[in-house]
Amino acid sequence: MIWRTAAILVVAWALGFAVFMMSLGKPLAGEKTDAIVVLTGGPGRIDRGLALMQQHAAKRMLVSGVDPDVRPQELAAEYKVSRDLFRCCIDLGHEAVDTRSNADETARWVREHHYRSVRLVTSDWHMPRARLELAHALGSNVELIGDSVATKPRLRMLFAEYHKYLVRRVALLAGFD
Repeated sequence: MIWRTAAILVVAWALGFAVFMMSLGKPLAGEKTDAIVVLTGGPGRIDRGLALMQQHAAKRMLVSGVDPDVRPQELAAEYKVSRDLFRCCIDLGHEAVDTRSNADETARWVREHHYRSVRLVTSDWHMPRARLELAHALGSNVELIGDSVATKPRLRMLFAEYHKYLVRRVALLAGFD
């Protein structure tokens, strides 16, 4: 009986990992939303968000999890983007330190601006958990679209992220916010 239960758990874990791998997402093309949210922490994320803003894919963008010492003009200079774009259309969120606080910071910003659709930009390996957290924080009134930045994560990182995703999913299902 113990062996069967263990075997079932192993098979469920492996199937779950396969589903997780299929949910990593891809870059999105042509989709317009009210807002773009970029979660800091990986290469290419801010670049992707800025490119989308320059293509007029959204009205406004939040970069969540920015170091409190970073100023908009510094990012504009670093990414070679007009300061006017930052002045009119890009907000820096300085409160978030992890994925859960990214979701909380983003939800406050979305509610403040009354947005109905959000494009989430983060790394492909981070997308399932980031979507889970943000969907939970936003509720069902806001359409959430994932736009993954392609990376080449190591298997070890994927396993670690899968386990974080599982723990958070179970916690949310159990009612632990």
